[in-house]
Amino acid sequence: MRIGIDCRMLSSGFGLGRYVQQLVKHLRQVDTENQYVLFVRKNNFDEVESLVSRSNNPLPTSPYEGEESSFKIVLADIPWYSFEEQLKFKKIIRQEKVDLMHFPHFNVPLFYNVPFVVTIHDLTMFHYPRSEATTRSRVIFWLKDKAHRVVIRHAVKKAKHIIATSEFTKEDVVETLCVPKEKITVTYQAPFEKGNGKWEMGNGSVLKKYKVDKPYILYVGAAYPHKNLERLVEAWKIFVDRHENKYQLVLVGTEDYFYKKLKLPITNYQLPIIFTGFVDDQELVELYENAHLYVFPSLYEGFGLPPLEAMSHGTPVISSNASCLPEVLGEAAMYFDPNNTEQMAEVMHQVLSDTDIQMQLHQNAREHLKRFSWEKLARKTVEIYERNRLREPLN
Repeated sequence: MRIGIDCRMLSSGFGLGRYVQQLVKHLRQVDTENQYVLFVRKNNFDEVESLVSRSNNPLPTSPYEGEESSFKIVLADIPWYSFEEQLKFKKIIRQEKVDLMHFPHFNVPLFYNVPFVVTIHDLTMFHYPRSEATTRSRVIFWLKDKAHRVVIRHAVKKAKHIIATSEFTKEDVVETLCVPKEKITVTYQAPFEKGNGKWEMGNGSVLKKYKVDKPYILYVGAAYPHKNLERLVEAWKIFVDRHENKYQLVLVGTEDYFYKKLKLPITNYQLPIIFTGFVDDQELVELYENAHLYVFPSLYEGFGLPPLEAMSHGTPVISSNASCLPEVLGEAAMYFDPNNTEQMAEVMHQVLSDTDIQMQLHQNAREHLKRFSWEKLARKTVEIYERNRLREPLN
């Protein structure tokens, strides 16, 4: 079967990009029969090529059963969420004569009518449609939000099958978008693996680079409003005032409008907070490995990969008890109400001051992480492809 995958978002820099990256990497390892066409942009062409370089050969225009799995990279340098995406992308896909297309995000061209599966990571736009979550005017935000809702409703309606990132997301899609449960399969993501499945430890240079010179609490991710970092900062102020200031709070994420906005009130608090901006994977290793605690205050997630990555490096995790997070993190984390900054601060103190709790969380995490595997995700995804391999156009 000839399968297309929209890889334009493939990247190490954010959760969705990581999902596409690891899916492609592990499809290369587990699928020896199907042929893949990967649609990429100029800025990630080299990264995609490096993932599949051993099999990057041109494909025939029709599939041949029994051939070894192979990959073809096709340039589709079209911005996400654009009119070009709606008008031009489907033409590029059709030229490759794929039997089934996988869109790893909801942005499916409205008039694309060849069989496809779609991955839904979350429905944030339906639950947190805040105008402050955009840098544009409220009118532009309203139009953009309405357009996205039309696109996602089309995607789940026309898809042959839907992949959800958690049982929570599956139920959310069923209830919010009125989709039958049997049309959705859950595939859990996993902590990132590099090389032979192991991370390489740094020599402390990353901590020096970012002026981390005290024990620290770590957060990795974006600063969108639903990530709840404003309350995290408030909780951090309570923690420092009540307990001790020998710790630093390290916030890792691309410095965009939302991080800049978060910084403004912090200058008045004079709190020990470090903003690193974007860090690459190898720098992230050192930050995970040396953190005394990882905190995840989000109000809403479709999966929540960073706390799992923190666990995989032996870092104790405390987390919001909202949305999918108890499902994904299980007994390997301690929880707090994300709306209660007092409780958030106290849970920080409780874990940092109690070595027995830290040891129990570490032990629980070792067992819990066995549930998650990119290889399992890839194999399950191939099964979904095989079950939905009809080639006739959709109605």
